[in-house]
Amino acid sequence: MKDKDIHNNILKSSCKIANDICLPDTEWPRVVIIGGGFAGLALVEKLKHKAIQVVLFDKNNFHQFQPLLYQVATSALEPDSIVFPFRKQISGYKNVLFRLAEVQEIQPSSNTIMTNKGSVSYDYLILATGTATNFFGMDTVAENGLGMKDIRDSLNIRHMMLQNLEQAAITCDDEERDALTNFVIVGGGPAGVEMAGALAEFCKYILPKDYPEYPSSIMNIYLIEANKELLSTMSDKASINTLKYLKNLNVKVLFNEVVSDYDSTIVSTKSGKTILAKNLIWTAGVKGQFPKGIDKKYVVKGNRIKTDPFLKVEGHKNIFAIGDIAALISEKTPKGHPQVAQTAIQQGKYLGNSILNIIQDKPIKPFKYKDKGALATVGKRKAVADLGKLEFVGYFAWLLWSIVHLMSISGFRNRLMVGFNWAVSYFTYEKSNRLIIRNFNKKEISKSTTNSQTTVKNSSH
Repeated sequence: MKDKDIHNNILKSSCKIANDICLPDTEWPRVVIIGGGFAGLALVEKLKHKAIQVVLFDKNNFHQFQPLLYQVATSALEPDSIVFPFRKQISGYKNVLFRLAEVQEIQPSSNTIMTNKGSVSYDYLILATGTATNFFGMDTVAENGLGMKDIRDSLNIRHMMLQNLEQAAITCDDEERDALTNFVIVGGGPAGVEMAGALAEFCKYILPKDYPEYPSSIMNIYLIEANKELLSTMSDKASINTLKYLKNLNVKVLFNEVVSDYDSTIVSTKSGKTILAKNLIWTAGVKGQFPKGIDKKYVVKGNRIKTDPFLKVEGHKNIFAIGDIAALISEKTPKGHPQVAQTAIQQGKYLGNSILNIIQDKPIKPFKYKDKGALATVGKRKAVADLGKLEFVGYFAWLLWSIVHLMSISGFRNRLMVGFNWAVSYFTYEKSNRLIIRNFNKKEISKSTTNSQTTVKNSSH
């Protein structure tokens, strides 16, 4: 169907209050998508300009490019470089609607979702709600540390880091100065490794210029990993070279250590080690998050929703799950597919084709994941890449990482901004976004986070 026909169809329908939330009345099937992350947007792209009314719900009005959150956190990029408004994304899609609301409950018996703004009925419901930081029940760590799952987390980390460095220049207490300038990153996956590398380069190139009051050696960076290697899902070559790059940047890597407590000043591990630090960044785990209404018997480890091979939520005929929240358990994938952007994008595209076939009473095929490889960067000009049987490290891997990430960002302007910032940084190591815009207070953030846990939230991942 042509764009003009779709547009005319919507214009002919009268906009009315439908179950509290205003949506255009339509005779087309209504597909409701909860979550505008990689999976949700990939699905939208497949369903645009079709004879389907697509309604996208998200608690934010923007999509965020999560792989570069660490660069916002370390002052390399501004937040608007990696976020993109949903309404701008779908501005030319006449059959796609966006509603800013937090979905709180699903009522499968009546094909209805309940939000904080009202309710909406659906013909097909897709859960693409993503994940939240998993502190594994350690309340003190959750209260005093910071995760890195969305743009607000990145800005909190940035403000925490800059405020603590400023306070370190003021205090005359040597122990307090050490705590303020020590950074602990928990988790040796891609996010933890990239964060450690970026912080180490900040320490090496920015600290001496901005804070001549004390030597850059005062800033210690610890990376704590519970396993015996970094990047455990990648090749041995990638893991070994990543460790070498981090050591060259003076990052202290601790293996086989599990954090057990953090009181905002001292990090404790199960083996008895303690680290004095007022900066703890948690990248060690995630857990699925989704609205009430899905029976617990369909929820598996990691709080993920179990699906059949067609990504349909078990026990439901017209509810699907895609992206990080979905767990397609099989002999080949006993733990489900990896929770990475590539999986989410492939599942979004697959489900878009499947829904079109279902509506037209055509057969659908099971989902098959194609592993396109993994990338991780460890500072400038250093990265690791596993592309099938090919393994790259060093400068070439860094070029691949840069190209892939730059082309994956939504919007030409955003790509231009990121590319320009990278070019400047490449030649100067300059990070121009070292601004404390607002006062950061851990207790206020922790209180807000604790209160929000009383309501099930959606993620834009």
